[in-house]
Amino acid sequence: MHLYRLDAPAAEIASRFGAWAGKDPWEKGYVTPGRPAPVIVGNGRADGERFLRPKLWGVPPPPRGTAPVTHVRNLSSPFWIGTLRHAELRCLIPATSFALWSGPAGARRQLWASLPERPIFAFAGIHRQGEDWPGFAILTVEANRLMRHHGALTMPLILRAEDEQRWMQAEWRQAAALVRPFPGQDMAIEDRPEPQYLP
Repeated sequence: MHLYRLDAPAAEIASRFGAWAGKDPWEKGYVTPGRPAPVIVGNGRADGERFLRPKLWGVPPPPRGTAPVTHVRNLSSPFWIGTLRHAELRCLIPATSFALWSGPAGARRQLWASLPERPIFAFAGIHRQGEDWPGFAILTVEANRLMRHHGALTMPLILRAEDEQRWMQAEWRQAAALVRPFPGQDMAIEDRPEPQYLP
């Protein structure tokens, strides 16, 4: 996944997640790697406040890398495990839908996945304060049956509303139990007459 939408203003997003928005200027729009987007961060404590913070999609690469890293796939990788074990470095990535591509090569269609019962939902993410930019990355998991039907092999880790606090505050063993595909029966996939952003 290299494109998602967040079609809600900062105040509405902050209200949904019980966060403080400050003067965040976000109105609505799409997010691609390298672009800024609102992220929900906290301090990892049970009584900690939540804040809406603008960050770029992509964290600084490993020592031998050159491009920002946008997705967390291997949770046991030394590159990620230190971050994942610190609850204050886990975050929520608000979204209203995300794009996927379906169909054979040369005739692919851009589709949009959403949660009909939750207009604003959250991906599980991590965030870092790099020397050059404050960035975030989205966790991905194996695709559920619905996503596989449309040709996807992986999907973003979507959190249930009741699991969002656990992701941000629990010790890593408990938070890791949330890493699983979101149920396809609670999702919708549709065509939309929107600009086609190539991945």
